[in-house]
Amino acid sequence: MADIGLFERRVRGSPLVYSIPAYRSFADALVHGLLAALGRNPLALAHGRILLPNSRAVRSVTEAFVRASKGGLVLPRLIVVGDQDIGERIGGALDPLELADEIPVAIEPLERQLLLAQMLRSPDEGAAEAMRLAVELARTMDQLAIEEVAASKLNDAVAGSPELAGHWLHSIDRFRAIMDRWPALLADRGLIDLADRRSKLLHALTRRWATHPPGGFTLAAGITTSAPAIAALLGRIARLDQGAVVLPGLATIDTVSSEEWDALGPDEDGKSEQTHPQHHLKRLLSRIEVAREEVLPWPGGGRASSTRARGLAVANALVSPAFSEKWTRLTAPERRLTGIKVAELPDPASEAQAIAIALRESIETPGKTAALVTPDRALAARVSAHLQRWGIEADDSAGQPLSHSPAGTLLLAVAAAAIEKLAPVALLSLLKHPLVGTSGERGEPTDLGSRREWLETVRVLDLALRGPRPPAGIEGLDERFAEKKVDRAWTAVRPLVAPLSSATFSASMADAAATLRELAQQLAGDMAWRGTDGRLAAELLGQLEQSSEASLISLAPEDIIPIFRGLMDGLPVRRPFGGHPRVFIWGLLEARLQKADLMILGGMNEGSWPTSPDPDPWLPPQIRKALGLPGIEFRTGLAAHDFMSALGAPRVLLTRARNDGRSPTIASRLWLRLQAMTGGMTRDQRLERLALALDASSVVKPVGRPAPRPPFEARPKRIAVTDLDRLKADPFAFYAKAVLGLRPLESVDEEHHAAWKGTAVHEVLEAWFKEDDCDPAKLRSRAEAMIASETIHPMLRTLWAPRLMEAIDWIAKQVAADRAAGRLPVVAESKGEAKVAGVLLHGRVDRIDRLQDGKLAIIDYKTGQAPAKKAVAEGFALQLGLLSLIARAGGFGGAQGDVACHEYWSLAKKNGQLGYRQSPDKDDGPDAFVERAYAQFAVAAADYLLGTREFEAKLNPAYAPYEDYDQLMRLEEWYGRE
Repeated sequence: MADIGLFERRVRGSPLVYSIPAYRSFADALVHGLLAALGRNPLALAHGRILLPNSRAVRSVTEAFVRASKGGLVLPRLIVVGDQDIGERIGGALDPLELADEIPVAIEPLERQLLLAQMLRSPDEGAAEAMRLAVELARTMDQLAIEEVAASKLNDAVAGSPELAGHWLHSIDRFRAIMDRWPALLADRGLIDLADRRSKLLHALTRRWATHPPGGFTLAAGITTSAPAIAALLGRIARLDQGAVVLPGLATIDTVSSEEWDALGPDEDGKSEQTHPQHHLKRLLSRIEVAREEVLPWPGGGRASSTRARGLAVANALVSPAFSEKWTRLTAPERRLTGIKVAELPDPASEAQAIAIALRESIETPGKTAALVTPDRALAARVSAHLQRWGIEADDSAGQPLSHSPAGTLLLAVAAAAIEKLAPVALLSLLKHPLVGTSGERGEPTDLGSRREWLETVRVLDLALRGPRPPAGIEGLDERFAEKKVDRAWTAVRPLVAPLSSATFSASMADAAATLRELAQQLAGDMAWRGTDGRLAAELLGQLEQSSEASLISLAPEDIIPIFRGLMDGLPVRRPFGGHPRVFIWGLLEARLQKADLMILGGMNEGSWPTSPDPDPWLPPQIRKALGLPGIEFRTGLAAHDFMSALGAPRVLLTRARNDGRSPTIASRLWLRLQAMTGGMTRDQRLERLALALDASSVVKPVGRPAPRPPFEARPKRIAVTDLDRLKADPFAFYAKAVLGLRPLESVDEEHHAAWKGTAVHEVLEAWFKEDDCDPAKLRSRAEAMIASETIHPMLRTLWAPRLMEAIDWIAKQVAADRAAGRLPVVAESKGEAKVAGVLLHGRVDRIDRLQDGKLAIIDYKTGQAPAKKAVAEGFALQLGLLSLIARAGGFGGAQGDVACHEYWSLAKKNGQLGYRQSPDKDDGPDAFVERAYAQFAVAAADYLLGTREFEAKLNPAYAPYEDYDQLMRLEEWYGRE
């Protein structure tokens, strides 16, 4: 093959390095320049090769060739060097078979994590913590391998840092102990670390090309990693007769002066400006022994590029802080960022809405492309959901973690339900999972019925599980569902969930994986393993089941969920095929070397752009520096370079949310630099208004106070004694309950609230009357049995038991004293009804005693305070008087007659002791009290039940404490305006 013009620019055998400026599309410029140099020979490309950083870059360059070809082309070999950050391995062309004997096979990442976890496990640390530390340890080991730093240098580094804190010394000792054992452990298995193997392969290739240069041209394009092995290979490629290195976005001397370039470091003390976007490129040039002045501009243009003026302005904006005074010397045109706009939205939801609108609007122009670039995966998911409303499936190249996919969430839901012994929340989450309930391909009917029928069955169980948690296990559910009389629904579901109750995870990790697989298969059938995520989940479980290392790691039940979530978090699920051909969602790694006509940089807040650096838990910063490892802020410089490259698109939109839903946010330092240099970037106010107006109503008309007036025939003619206060204080709430038939639902796994405590105490006192004839000696044992129930949380038992027992003893003493005075209980927890004022009045009386003179005493137990006298005086809290009306009419069977006493027996504290009696008729006498109750009831019945009065909301809010129907009446919209 004849020599081509690209390589004739070499000066006296010096290395040949090119740079494509950040304001051009790297892939398109690369292809354009290469095709221009090759001429019209359609087969010329086939004789060469291009080394690229990752698979995404290969796809980007391939697409650039397609755009530029205007016909058929035989492409050069596009070879992946491998990106450690995204788990990509070196391409097969750089891993020849003849090196198989010379360079051992690499250990698999999962196997290495399991081995390291075994070595890290200690009696004080669980398996989940050991697995987490193993990930961090592997990262640090990889950094040492990539930078080719021998572990033996650690001793010297520690000796040179005598002021290390004790916890750092402990971490370093553990790290050193593992590093001493690790090489031998790998050697016994005939394996090496993946990062070490990658370096050995690249060094072997460098040596081979030094003596046997490859035929045809060789380009290393877009590779910015400065690792010694890669730098050595790039240095060799740059010195090949037909070889060259093409760097992305290297700053020229007119954008970054020599003084600024030298200040990037390292200086005499080893300090360097690692957060600068050019730092890693300077480091790479230093290692391949090329001066910046020797780097040539790439002879190619390409599409989707901005202007050189903007590129110069961006470089000025990202200058080192020590040189930012140069902004004062820039003219207005030199500070202008034409084509770049910003949008600030109030919250992440609005930001996602704005981005989706901008993406959709951009592709209205035929042939135009648009991309969102963000490290914020939550924002990417929101934008993707918004785009689906217009039928746009964005190609999200970063994918989503397996733990967020249907298959991953199924495994976690199965584990949670089994570990929590079928606790209501975990059980319902599992039963409502989209993969559970039918084994059909698309939800068609199976032996379990259709998906709709399955969900209807689960909803029946959902209603039955409202309230406090039943006893643990399948037996507790059997008891609850029998009590709620939903046996039919439970019979359909029970065979599926019964294995969860007996499943055990107190074994090895391999056994836990097998258990999860079996349970998921039982619940979802083959649906659990279909699709990309299902296959990935099956592969993960299969690896664990077959791993000898996993079989040696014992687990406790609390380890299961964090371990499997952590493993699945590191496995991305990507679409098997692309979405919309002109709309993309890229992470920072995927966006390198790519540009669209519109680039939207979303989530421009500190902590996201750039992401907060992950601290190294094993080596302190001064030790990393002594070993020559990059600092933890090295990636901040990479993010700044990505940012600079993205700003080279024809049109750029920067977006941020002023609030993250919890607190105000701080704009990214990159955003603030652009704002500071320009004096304020152009805001896309039209887009901001569109985002806020898209889902807003054109007419805002707050609702007024509701006051429904149902017809006479729809009004209830039957009312409970406890509903009179509701009817008078909040007629709308009574209307919602009695006319509309709406009842508030308790939460699933509800806490044992005051109402539950009251019910439990009433049940104890009812059984005490019916079975023990109110024998004072037997009451305490019944209360103790209730409080000892396994359905009661131990914390509640500890806090409530002493108060309850004291109050129960008080009741026993009161009944004993009453017995001695000739007063005996005759009715307890009895239902009764009577026709009063034209309406059927019904109620349940807690207890009725017959006094020595034959008259009755109506008693109401209160676990809280008794009603205040003021409430009775204002016509409320008349429940005991209404019960007297029913008793007078013989509504409670044998307890018929005149009522001489009304009493509240409160178990609350008063005058320093728990338990007291209070009579609402103490001042006026029982007859007057009953007459007042009748009068109040008769008026309310005539107005609301037998009349046509409106059921006005919150008529007397002071006596309407319950909020069950506040949302229905839209209280927040009108309350306080009237």
